[in-house]
Amino acid sequence: MTQGETADDEPVAADDLENGDLDDEDAAALLEADFRELAAERDELRGTAQRIQADFENYRKRIARDQAALADRATERLVEALLPALDGLEMAVASLADSDEQVRKGVELAVGELASALERHGLARIADLDVPFDPTQHEAVMQDDGDGEPHVGDVLRTGYALKGRVLRPAMVKVVRSDEKRLDHDRAGEASG
Repeated sequence: MTQGETADDEPVAADDLENGDLDDEDAAALLEADFRELAAERDELRGTAQRIQADFENYRKRIARDQAALADRATERLVEALLPALDGLEMAVASLADSDEQVRKGVELAVGELASALERHGLARIADLDVPFDPTQHEAVMQDDGDGEPHVGDVLRTGYALKGRVLRPAMVKVVRSDEKRLDHDRAGEASG
């Protein structure tokens, strides 16, 4: 039975319902058909609203990810630009070892403040000695011959990682030595 028809297949008009020209059965059929049509329309509109809401949530999340990535890239560029200044200040501290105590302390304070500010934004040093050589974190510029696994023997320039991603690899001297000699050297340093 379609909307606007009764059980006897006679068309039912809304005007007939308003005028009272329909019997109770025809009026009930017309109301039932209108109710089904309105319920179907409501369900369709609800589905459309839910899809729009889901699309908006996905858009909002994508924009938040894009903004975070943009902020991370901007932070990365700023930190990269500040690394030479940090290197210079650290060299200044090393060269001021025998200088005026107040000047040395002032430069050390500036280095500490700059390093602390960069660390708060996710900067971490890559400068471990006697760790296995890792080409993703270290740039080998010198190497000693020998047998055994390569490890970092000296750090020539400190490397940095920003939020876990290598920003600048550490410039290192790679030393190859057998484990027995390395363990012997470490034991001698610990006892002496």
